[in-house]
Amino acid sequence: MPSSKCNSTGSTKRTSAEEQYRAAFERLKNNKSERLPKGTPLSQNNVAKEAGSDPSALKKTRFPLLVDEIQKYIEVHAEEYPKSARQVSLLTRKKNRGFRERIEEITRQRDHLASLLSEADANMLELYDRIDELERQLPTSNVLPIDPRGRKKL
Repeated sequence: MPSSKCNSTGSTKRTSAEEQYRAAFERLKNNKSERLPKGTPLSQNNVAKEAGSDPSALKKTRFPLLVDEIQKYIEVHAEEYPKSARQVSLLTRKKNRGFRERIEEITRQRDHLASLLSEADANMLELYDRIDELERQLPTSNVLPIDPRGRKKL
């Protein structure tokens, strides 16, 4: 829906919605917004608000070239704008979630390896017991060992 705007001479000039959005886009790019506070980050919703319309009115289906321009500008200039507190919080949570998952995985690995070690210790004890049992079953021999230090026990 076109709107009307009065210029300094008092005559009424009709502008299209796309022209209003483009003008709002340029004002936000140059940090010279009229309706929003100075320093407002550039976004598709903020362009619509700066143009004086509802954010849902600036749709890609109605203004595909303009929305593409806005999105490309945002991508290129993303580092220029400071991240909002919410964005920082979301990034921190995501990073912490990754750390938490890594800690859980390492804990599972540790527990698994501890159980393997415990099982190996139990097997060794059983084998030592079996060796002792088999040594007791050996017939006594009158043969003396060649090694002068005697027979080694494990």
